[in-house]
This record gives sequence, C-alpha cells and structure tokens, in this order.
Amino acid sequence: MRAINHNHLIIACGLLTFAISSCNSTEGKTTGEKPAAAASAPVPAVEVIALERGQLSTSLQLPGELTAYQTVDLYAKENSYVRKLYADIGTEVKEGQLLVSLDAPELNSRLAAASSKLKSQEALYTASNALYKRLYETSKTPGTISPNDLEQAEARRDADMAQLEAAKASYKEVAIIRDYLEIRAPFSGIVTARNVNTGAYVGPAGKGSALPLFTVQTQQHLRLAVAIPEAWTSFIEKQNEVKFQVKALPGRIFSAKIIRQAGALDDRLRAERVEMDVINNDRKLLPGMIAEVKMPLPGKDSTFIVPKSAVVTSSERVFVIRIENGKSVWVDVQKGREADGKTEIFGALQPGDQLVKTGSEEIRNGSDVKNTKPAKQ
Repeated sequence: MRAINHNHLIIACGLLTFAISSCNSTEGKTTGEKPAAAASAPVPAVEVIALERGQLSTSLQLPGELTAYQTVDLYAKENSYVRKLYADIGTEVKEGQLLVSLDAPELNSRLAAASSKLKSQEALYTASNALYKRLYETSKTPGTISPNDLEQAEARRDADMAQLEAAKASYKEVAIIRDYLEIRAPFSGIVTARNVNTGAYVGPAGKGSALPLFTVQTQQHLRLAVAIPEAWTSFIEKQNEVKFQVKALPGRIFSAKIIRQAGALDDRLRAERVEMDVINNDRKLLPGMIAEVKMPLPGKDSTFIVPKSAVVTSSERVFVIRIENGKSVWVDVQKGREADGKTEIFGALQPGDQLVKTGSEEIRNGSDVKNTKPAKQ
C-alpha cells in the first residue's frame, strides 16, 4: 500500500515539473518574440525640401464699376419758365455752351426796381457832395460858414455815399441772378439726360425731389472703381497696371493704371476704394458698366514659399513638419497667398530648414523618420 502511494507521488511530481518547464519555455518564447518584432519595424522614409525665401506674385479677380470722370446735374436757381432748349440727349457740348434759357418776369421787375434805386442814390450823393464842396470852399473865408454846418454837410455826403454803394451791390446781385436764367455747360461732355420741355415751370431742387434739367457727363475719360478687401490692401500700389473686361465687348481686354487710393476702409464693406483712369476716345465703354477686373498682387517682401502639400491643415492647427536629428517636429505656421501649387508660410522657421515635402498627420510629432535627398522646390 505504501509502495503504491510512493509511485503515485513520483508520477505527480513529474507531471508538475513538466508543466512548469512548459510554461517557462512558452514565456521565454513569447518574451523573446517582442523585441524581435520591434527591432524589425522599419523607419519611414520621407522626401524633404530645403526651405527657401522667395516672392510670390498673384492676382485678384474683382468686379469694378465704370463711372464718368465728371458728371453734373443742372438745376434752375430761380423759379422760372423754360423759354428755349438748345441741347437734347446725346448732344455733345463744349464748356460754356448755352443749354437752356429761362424766363422769370418777377426777376425783371426786381432788376428794374434795383436800377431805379441806384439812380436815386446817385442823384442824392451828387447833390450832397456838391453842397459839401461849396461849403468847404466858402469856409476858407473866416466867419462865413460855421464849423458845425460844414461837419453836417460832410456827414450827409458820407451817408449818401454809403447808400449809393449799397444800391450798387443790390443791383449787381439781381443782375447776377438774372444771369442764372441762362444755363451753360460747366465742362465739355455729353448730355445724358433731359427732363424738361419748353414752357415747363422749374425751380431750385427741393429735398432732392425735383429732377435736374440736364445731366452732363464726360465719356472720353472714365473712372474705374474697385473695392479691395482688407486682406489684400497691402499689395496695392499706385501706377500698377490692371486688366479688365466688360460683358458688352466680349474678347476685348482693356488696361488702366491705379491712380487714386482712398487710404481708408469703407465702414460697411471693410474694403478700400481704388480708382483707375480709363481713356475712352472711341466711347465704346459707357458710364455705369460693370467690369471684371484682374488686379495684380506683386510680392513685396521675401517670404518662405513651399509646395501646398507641405502644409498640413488639421481641425486644431496648421503646421509643417521639420526634420531635426532624424525626428519629426510639428511647427505651427500661418498661410499667405497661394499660386501655381505653392503657398506662403509664416512661422518660427529659418532658411535651410528641412521640411517634409508631403506632410501628413500620420507622421507623428517626435517620431523617427529617415531623410531622402533634399529636393528642390
């Protein structure tokens, strides 16, 4: 009985020893495979570029409006009637040319009254001046004229002279107003609107409700106005040449130079008004046309320029990947203008930095990478 138990004990110990050795063998195998797998993981190879400075020139497509270089609405200054019209829509006029003559009977009466008062004051002044001169000559004989009488005659003469000057001014005022009954072109141009006929009653414009008698515009010289968004105002310079087209003349390209800049942003659009002068000798372009303007934006300062593929845009940041000592480093940047597959970037970078040409979030920050030969941009 003891022999049987002793045999059983030997068998149990053997089984236990076999199980322990099997576990140790399995654990050793497992732990041995892990470093082997890690050692065999390949380091990704990426194509890099050397960061360089450059200038990027782009252009901006914007709508613009053509307007007359000069335009004016002509109104009647005095209440009057249209006597005769000398121009109509489309009439080409010269500076100072008579456009319309008006008639105001009340004004003629005022002029006659002013003329009569002027003549009356001239007579009074002539009499008082002659009296003063006689008294003055007589006073040279002592005791003939009292000093008080001479002073009163001089004062009356001076008062009559002042009244005469006032009468002259009043007559001149009415005469000038009468000249307004003839309305002339203030500059050479074309009549683009006529809103009256012969016999019509006209008067001063009241609160903008009255229509002008005529509208005169210059058409051989136009203005092209464009609103430049705030982000692009720093690239605009005077004398830059722009190209534009209009729908009325398809296929024809016009050019003009920037002449005027507002120097301030519009409160509503947050844009700067820029104007170009357009010579329009053939009058193919008309005031009011909408133009499609191609505005050049030449590069001013030297900036870092990289391929668009080098810039990674994620939901949280915009960055490029710089290679330092075989490791990737994410560098936050700001993007500028883009053109021809390239973009401007601004950030903590230096010329010659090695950047991944095709960036991706899969290249984790701080991971090991292998450089290929730097490629030219």
